[in-house]
Amino acid sequence: MRNQLFRRGRLGRRLLALFGAAALALGGAVALPGTAHAANVLTNPGFESGALAPWSCSGNLGSVVSTPVHGGSRALQGAVSASDNARCAQTVAVQPGTTYALTGWVRGAYVYLGVEGGSATWTNSPSGYAQLSVSFTTGATQTSATVYVHGWYGQGAYQADDISLDGPGGPPDTQAPTVPGGLRATAQTTSSVSLAWNAATDNVGVTAYDIYSGANQVLSVSGTSATVSGLAPGTTYTFTVRARDLAQNTSGASNAITVTTGPGDPDPGFKQAAPYLYLGWGDPPAAATVMSATGIKWYTMAFILSSGGCNPAWDGTRPLTGGNDQSVINSIRAAGGDIVPSIGGWSGNKLGPNCATAEALAGAYQQVIDAYDLKAIDVDIENSDEFENAVVQDRILNALRIVKANNPGLRTIITFGTTTTGPTYWGNRLIEQAHALNANIDVFTIMPFDFGGGADMYGNTVNASEGLKNKLKSVFGWDDATAYAHMGISGMNGLSDQQELTSVQTWTQIRDYANSRHLARLAFWSVNRDRPCPGGGVTSNCSGIAQNNWQFTSITAGFTG
Repeated sequence: MRNQLFRRGRLGRRLLALFGAAALALGGAVALPGTAHAANVLTNPGFESGALAPWSCSGNLGSVVSTPVHGGSRALQGAVSASDNARCAQTVAVQPGTTYALTGWVRGAYVYLGVEGGSATWTNSPSGYAQLSVSFTTGATQTSATVYVHGWYGQGAYQADDISLDGPGGPPDTQAPTVPGGLRATAQTTSSVSLAWNAATDNVGVTAYDIYSGANQVLSVSGTSATVSGLAPGTTYTFTVRARDLAQNTSGASNAITVTTGPGDPDPGFKQAAPYLYLGWGDPPAAATVMSATGIKWYTMAFILSSGGCNPAWDGTRPLTGGNDQSVINSIRAAGGDIVPSIGGWSGNKLGPNCATAEALAGAYQQVIDAYDLKAIDVDIENSDEFENAVVQDRILNALRIVKANNPGLRTIITFGTTTTGPTYWGNRLIEQAHALNANIDVFTIMPFDFGGGADMYGNTVNASEGLKNKLKSVFGWDDATAYAHMGISGMNGLSDQQELTSVQTWTQIRDYANSRHLARLAFWSVNRDRPCPGGGVTSNCSGIAQNNWQFTSITAGFTG
């Protein structure tokens, strides 16, 4: 109760500072000087049209409701938020040097009625409508006035009805605003498009901009930007904007722009918990046995390299089919699981630099896809020969774009290193080029380790992931949820190459973070190392720490996204 009283007291002091003591007579009418009486000069004063126009509300927070109303069958409702008071305003023509009376009926906690640049009053009437009244005199050369109603931050929705501005109207205005210029798209997601344009001009003043999708008006705003939401994914829309003045004169249409929303997720349930399994060294365990013990379903099989030129092979030496690699993959699938091959890695002779063109590289990827009828492929892009090479980066992205187009439903994953706060210069370039080349990458996976000994592996992993999310948002125009859904984490269990410690508890925290953000992928290097050897250092067949057999794999199996 003390906190509640304190908050109310603080609010009262803010109101006194805003409007003065005379304005604080709750629900009381203000004595008006002599007013030149005439018809109400406001348009749609009782919102009986069923629409807001020509009222314009901040944050698109205004709507017309059928209850509760003061008169007629409709009223205005402002959905106040913690950061927006849902201010709804209308600009009208007035005569200079003239006194006007503004009245209105309002309902809600701390609702205000006033004229921009002039007088205002307020009341607190959450349970029923109360009348507010205020007067003002126009300036010697003033020809327009903006009246407004709004609530107060965090105080809940308000209603307003039967608002009247009593006084003589201004001279007729028949001149339309100029055409808004420079309409452009600033961002798009799977369900929205953000637009911006250059301001129009008018002899009295522009009061609104009407956004059209084709022939249909979809939104009205007072500023020079807007976000049209509720759109279908993977759909092309054509937008124009018209300016409107207070006399409802409307400009011609702006330049038309065509924008396609982001593609919808063909399989929104796709989530991949896929630790690395390497058959080249490190006493590889029996994959099906680990599956039975942990519940893991996917493995990331490492690595596909070049066997000479643009020819793919396991570790660059073992054939794609007919050998032990295929036998292990068959056993995984027989146990109800599947694999995603990792193409590349830190060392070895890689396909990216050896295939001369994106088309040739796509052909090499296709050989791997065809060999196992794959649902997903991962390109692990590292080191200076691929990651820090602009030509090879673009070749890989273009190749992934080609195989994605040729294999409907195939998921493409790209895995790369990171700093503790997000992508490096080369990581940022990779993301920017993925967008510029329309590579349509499904999952951007970072490897948040090898930062240096003693690193806070949970904190750094989260910070790196949030940095990746922010980069994806800025490049692709995605919202938070969409960016997270295109992200993955690939860690290193136990001791890393630089003696960083990711404990069982830390990996559980990272897994829980990935679930809470609904990421697309969780992996670690490697199942071969998911065995205890406390004090054993960084080795190929154990983690270097105390743990149970396959404990990191069991934790990873709990990743559901």
